[in-house]
Amino acid sequence: MKISCVQMDMLFASPEENFKRAAKLIEKAAKESPDVIVLPETWNTGFFPRESLESFCDTEGSRVKSEIGALAKRFSVNIVAGSVANFSGGKVYNSSYVFDRKGECVSRYDKTHLFTPMGEDGFFQKGENLSVFELGGVKCAVVICYDIRFPELTRTLALKGIQVLFTVSQWPKVRIPHLLALTKARAIENQMFVACCNSCGKAGETVYGGNSVIYDPWGETLSRGDDGEGIISADCDMSVVDGIRSSINVFCDRRAELYKL
Repeated sequence: MKISCVQMDMLFASPEENFKRAAKLIEKAAKESPDVIVLPETWNTGFFPRESLESFCDTEGSRVKSEIGALAKRFSVNIVAGSVANFSGGKVYNSSYVFDRKGECVSRYDKTHLFTPMGEDGFFQKGENLSVFELGGVKCAVVICYDIRFPELTRTLALKGIQVLFTVSQWPKVRIPHLLALTKARAIENQMFVACCNSCGKAGETVYGGNSVIYDPWGETLSRGDDGEGIISADCDMSVVDGIRSSINVFCDRRAELYKL
């Protein structure tokens, strides 16, 4: 599975411009024939406009489904469409949509852990469900930014048999060492590929740090970005997952009866 992460510099509270920019970057990434293209967190609005938030939101993911789904079909590529500020059922969610090569939506995941230090919980609704899906026969899942700090979530997904974890984020430059450490740890402890697509640029006073990265199940870096807009790619050999899980079988050796979460 070849994965390409689009490290996007979005414009704050400017969905029209951001949809155009995302489309151009997806088209550029598609020229390298990846199996999966990944976008960052809340790329339609930036993270996040507090005033009139609902007016900037997608509604039930309709625009993402229409435009990004169409690009998935046009280029015959799977797209993990990062996440978008999404108005759904009278509430605002931080929602990730995933599309297969036919442009069909195969997953919606609403961010379950909201970043209280920036007041995300005061504007967004917590998601209540996880999502596991397949892309080209590979079992995958997606988490959103702050989610990666909760190993219980990632281990729950790993126990469902996922081989690739997509992490979409708006992670600030000042804490990039944490992002790299956390994503690498999740890859090693769960023996799976982790593809992290982070944003770059500035929103208000916050500078986002890029450094999108793709780790293999050994924690080896397959590709890593810098702090500017761009695309990183890596070929991920799924046989590595089977190999490490058979040679160091942490899932067999777990003592679930002792864990009280």
